[in-house]
Amino acid sequence: MDKETLFQEISHALVEFEAEKVAELAEKTLQQNIPAYETITEGLVMGMKEVGRLYEEEEYFLPEVLMCSDAFNAGLEVVNPHLDKSSLEKPIKMVIGVIEGDTHDIGKNLVRILSGASGFEVYDLGRDVPLDRFIEKAEEVECDMICMSTLMTTTMDGMKTVIDRLKERNIRDKYKVLIGGGPISQTFCDKIGADLYANDASSAVRKAKDLMGRV
Repeated sequence: MDKETLFQEISHALVEFEAEKVAELAEKTLQQNIPAYETITEGLVMGMKEVGRLYEEEEYFLPEVLMCSDAFNAGLEVVNPHLDKSSLEKPIKMVIGVIEGDTHDIGKNLVRILSGASGFEVYDLGRDVPLDRFIEKAEEVECDMICMSTLMTTTMDGMKTVIDRLKERNIRDKYKVLIGGGPISQTFCDKIGADLYANDASSAVRKAKDLMGRV
């Protein structure tokens, strides 16, 4: 089996939640001396891109995305020890969480899963996150992007507060700010001075990569 076919098989197995098969195929790529980086980018990541499309088109939902993520991780576990770190771009670092006062985190979890599968280095703060914690963690890990979500109109102004506090500390330009959630809109994004708005998980990842100049 040539490598292009192997990559297609990995992608297909991932989309079909076949974690064991993904791991077996990933092992075959190592046996054929295919670089681990290629297996990740051309097989595993391409599979997760298809998962993102299926989720965006409402053919897949959270349970399916989670199973696909398990399959992705099964393949990654096989090839990761053989990865030539020098061949990798510096990952985009993202701090993500649900704004203080809100405990709805399904959307945030989907963004975390798809971002991680797309090569982001994700620091998940969870839900009901104190506003200053976003900034503290961003400074601690020297991230590129702060991602905030909420499903409640009563907490959405907390996003503006975070941006205002970044400005007060003269570090606003250090971070791209991505916001999303049910009551959030492009108009609100523009109003509070965020860099990016996304209305679903797959577009959030795609737009974040575009913003950071990644394909």
